[in-house]
Amino acid sequence: MEKKNVVVLTGAGISAESGIPTFRDADGLWENYRVEDVATYDAYLRNPELVLNFYNERRRQLFKVKPNEGHRQLVRLEERYNVVVVTQNIDNLHEQAGSTNVLHLHGLLTQARSDRNDDLIVEIGSRDIHLGDLAPDGAQLRPHIVWFGEAVPNIEPAAELCRKADYFIVVGTSMNVYPAAGLIHYVPAGVPCYLVDPKAVAVYRDVTVIQEKASTGVKKVVDALLEL
Repeated sequence: MEKKNVVVLTGAGISAESGIPTFRDADGLWENYRVEDVATYDAYLRNPELVLNFYNERRRQLFKVKPNEGHRQLVRLEERYNVVVVTQNIDNLHEQAGSTNVLHLHGLLTQARSDRNDDLIVEIGSRDIHLGDLAPDGAQLRPHIVWFGEAVPNIEPAAELCRKADYFIVVGTSMNVYPAAGLIHYVPAGVPCYLVDPKAVAVYRDVTVIQEKASTGVKKVVDALLEL
């Protein structure tokens, strides 16, 4: 029998349980930085060293944490379903946990790209990026991160995946960050949707809400889908 498609949209809440802080829970501060100072292209132009160092710190932090049960439970679904994780997170915890098909909407800390060519992406793993570190085309390397105000290249592929979903799961996101929050509108009517988050989240369609943290709530959704 052909496997059905599960699309999982994840946000900062699932990584927070692994020890990666979110900025929206701290009055717009992210590790004591204003988002406008570290997560926009204007900030990078004003003070590239500050921005590079900020993401160097995030990258070092990533290599000190591990996937949590929420990440691991999603891997279980691959036993029975075609699972695609569409994540707003810039960490690689889904991949570390074993998910085999992950689409990053906002980029990835373990990659850098040319400041001249967005399509020239370099794997850097845990290495820092410094001023003077160059891409193969001779341009400065910058974090492969979609900053506020920049286009989200993977949003169209993500929307197409949602159009083909047989089940849709949202984990750890407020559904307030666009364009990712709009992906649920591409899911066909009648497709079962689940939302796992400890906070109340407003979603304007029929959704099964599990108001728990990811490490416990995701298991309930996965158990239910594996029993179908």
